[in-house]
Amino acid sequence: MSQPYRRTLSLFSGLLLLLTAFSLQAASPIFTPAAPSVAASSYFLMDFDSGRVLAEKDADKRVSPASLTKIMTAYVVFRELKAGHLTLDEKVTISQNAWETGGSKMFVEVNKQVAVEDLLQGMIIQSGNDASVALAEHVAGSEQTFATMMNEQASRLGMANSNFENATGLPSPNHYSSAHDLATLARAVIKEFPEYYRWDKQKEFTYNGITQQNRNLLLWRDPSVDGLKTGFTDDAGYCMVASAKREDMRLISVVMGTASAGARSNESQSLLNYGFRFFETHRLYEGNKPLGDARVRKGVTSKVAVGLPEDLYVTAPRKHFNELKAETQIDKGVFAPLNKGDTVGNLNISLAGESILSKPLVALDAVAEGGIFRRLYDAAIGLLEKE
Repeated sequence: MSQPYRRTLSLFSGLLLLLTAFSLQAASPIFTPAAPSVAASSYFLMDFDSGRVLAEKDADKRVSPASLTKIMTAYVVFRELKAGHLTLDEKVTISQNAWETGGSKMFVEVNKQVAVEDLLQGMIIQSGNDASVALAEHVAGSEQTFATMMNEQASRLGMANSNFENATGLPSPNHYSSAHDLATLARAVIKEFPEYYRWDKQKEFTYNGITQQNRNLLLWRDPSVDGLKTGFTDDAGYCMVASAKREDMRLISVVMGTASAGARSNESQSLLNYGFRFFETHRLYEGNKPLGDARVRKGVTSKVAVGLPEDLYVTAPRKHFNELKAETQIDKGVFAPLNKGDTVGNLNISLAGESILSKPLVALDAVAEGGIFRRLYDAAIGLLEKE
């Protein structure tokens, strides 16, 4: 009798060890190589669609943004164009103040009239400080008032570590931003204004018989790079905000305070290559499509379709995307009247047992309050369920 027992125990022990080993293997974290060493005072790498941060260092540190400021200048002008307050062919009279602005220039002339479109290209491609001031004065009456508009947009976008005092990025005591904030701004420009973002990949621009090349060296090195801006002052060092798209994945990198123009390009390239090599991004769910139903109490109907208000993109370590797990948690106490877009639950995404993302689920339709009998019936059902 003892012999069969030992065989059974031995078999059970082996099975237990096998299951334990499998459990430990399944629970082990997914290995992703660390980001490369980046010779910059601060940096930030994020996926454009999902917003996931892939690498960062001192990303919220307030630093001088130099000409990266012009990304915000362009953003404010783009919003004015979209609102119909401005047109691309509208003429801007160049002031003495704009003409006298130091630093990089588009070489506009005093009292000349220049189209808004030309000034935008002179600012984005040639990094013209004179063009930046001319646009600011035309839009807001003065550069100081324009800076107020810049800060309003920074606040709206959630750029908590930014304050702008001018449209150029020339040194000023209380003029600062951060790598994280500049990535947020770049994402807004690309997402909201693709029709104007095309200028960021333009390699050169000619105005007044003078051709100047874009200072973004990655436009020549990497065909996937299509923006955004470089900057330099003695205080800021050499800085760059870059974006690249390979297949269906777009990344945004920011490097601040590097030692040279070559260094800012090399460090940006290193970050972008790291992100594309070790991560992948895909659309997991389409926005405004049903992912389930929520029970509705006291409404004209007893249920409502729930989903996400916009497309959901998820970034995961490369070759592990199919291992993502999605779980919907729909609230039990959903009562009419219910508006379209009201939050009724959550969608949680996990990988290898670790939560990586949570998004609110919303009602995809409105549900009006039901009649008196429906409300009484649901109230009675609610009381019974509590017992």
